[in-house]
Parts: sequence; C-alpha cells; structure tokens
Amino acid sequence: MPIDAAVLPPQPRAYRGINWDGLRALYIREVRRFWKVGLQTLAAPIVTALLYMMVFVVAVGGNRTVEGVPFGAFIAPGLIMMQILNNAFSNSSSSLLQAKMNGLIGDFLTPPLSPGELVAGFGLGAMTRGIVVGTVAGLAIYPFARMGFAQPWAIFYFGFGAALIMGLLGAIAAIWSEKFDHIAAVTNFVIMPMTFLSGTFYLVKNLPEPFRTISQYNPFFYLIAGFRYGFTGHMDGSLTIGVALTALLVVGLWAITWRMFATGYKLKT
Repeated sequence: MPIDAAVLPPQPRAYRGINWDGLRALYIREVRRFWKVGLQTLAAPIVTALLYMMVFVVAVGGNRTVEGVPFGAFIAPGLIMMQILNNAFSNSSSSLLQAKMNGLIGDFLTPPLSPGELVAGFGLGAMTRGIVVGTVAGLAIYPFARMGFAQPWAIFYFGFGAALIMGLLGAIAAIWSEKFDHIAAVTNFVIMPMTFLSGTFYLVKNLPEPFRTISQYNPFFYLIAGFRYGFTGHMDGSLTIGVALTALLVVGLWAITWRMFATGYKLKT
C-alpha cells in the first residue's frame, strides 16, 4: 500500500535552473565577511592610498605633468586599481583557505549549489569588496589628485573586470594552496611584483628595451592602463588588446575555477 507522504523523511530540495536563494546567501556571506572588519578592509586602504599620494605627489611629483596630465591625476588611477586588485584577491582567497584549514569547506559543498553558483558567489563577493574599497580610496584621494573622467565606460569596464579577475584568481590560489604560506607566496612573488611593474607610477612606453616589451606581456599593465585611460583619456598601450584581454581573462579564469569546484580538486577527500 502507498506510504503516506506525511511520514516520509525530509527530501532534498530540487532546484530547476539557478538556485537564486543559495547564490544570494553565499554572496551576502562573502560581503559581510569584509564589512564586519571595516577598520581593516576599508580604513586601512584609505591610509595606504593617502601615504602613496603624499610620497609621490607632495614629496616627489610637485607640479610635474605626464603627457599634459598633472602627476597626481596620473598616478591616482593606479593607486585605486592597486586597492581593487589586492582586496578582491584577498577576499576570495582568505575565505576559501580559512574554510579549508578549519575543515569547513563542506559548508560550501554540501548545500545545493552548483559549481557555477559557487564561482559566482565567491567571484561576485570578491568583486564587490574590490570595487567598494577602490571607490572609498578614490574618494579619499580625489581632493589631492584633480582627476577627470574622460571615458567613464573604461573606468567601469576595467574596474569591474579587474576586480572579478582577481576574485577568481584568489579562489584558484586558495583551492590550490594547502596553507597560508602558499597564499602569501602568491601575493608576494606574483601579485605585488606584477602590480608594481605594470606602469602604476610611470609610463611603460618610456621604459628602455627590453623592459618595455616585457611589460606589455604583463596582463596587469592593460588593466591599469585601461583604467587610467578612463580618467585621463591617454592610453599607454593598445586599448583593443586591453579590452579583449580583460574579457578573455574573465572567461578563462571562470572556466578554471568552475572546473576546480566541479571536480573537487583539493576540496574533497
């Protein structure tokens, strides 16, 4: 005889399409992580950006111009982009690695979230932190930088693109890492050198060879140059390559992160 449905044990909830409730919960969780420690995630970048402005503009730059742009307005976009890159990377990498180290990674893998939804939750959460911190840092240094807004679309495109790229890269690094020293190594020996050697404080096209050519193989160069182009209207390099490379990196890193979650690489025992 048929079993009364009332006595059946609870069944897993079946989702057709996207699990919007789960994705929203994961995204909010990632945003609240950095929002709860605002003194560290928001106030500290402001201080760092202001110190850079003091050193490079007040002490060094003075009344200098770069291609007709005041030196402060030239380096300010690079400072903002630095905060976007570093904070987006830190958000996803610290979240996933802490879960792995504390044995809580099952909290992400057990809920009915597909690999694509996990990628979206961590990537968008990291992107939000990068954009929020970059915006706050930009507002703090704006009175000292005299920045314009020559191409607003480029500001949004490269700003959001860079934040998403670093959020995905942070997730990949965290899944690969087995301890915090591995993340520190990626940050110190990959992220920071590529950031500082990408034209943050100078024009790459003014470098002597072979450094000018080598710098143009650095993807961070196009992110920073494109972002600066949005403020100054001057592009150090090819705008077409920058736009295409940003889109390619987002798609490529998204696919790699999705594959890691789908296969459980270093996540499932």
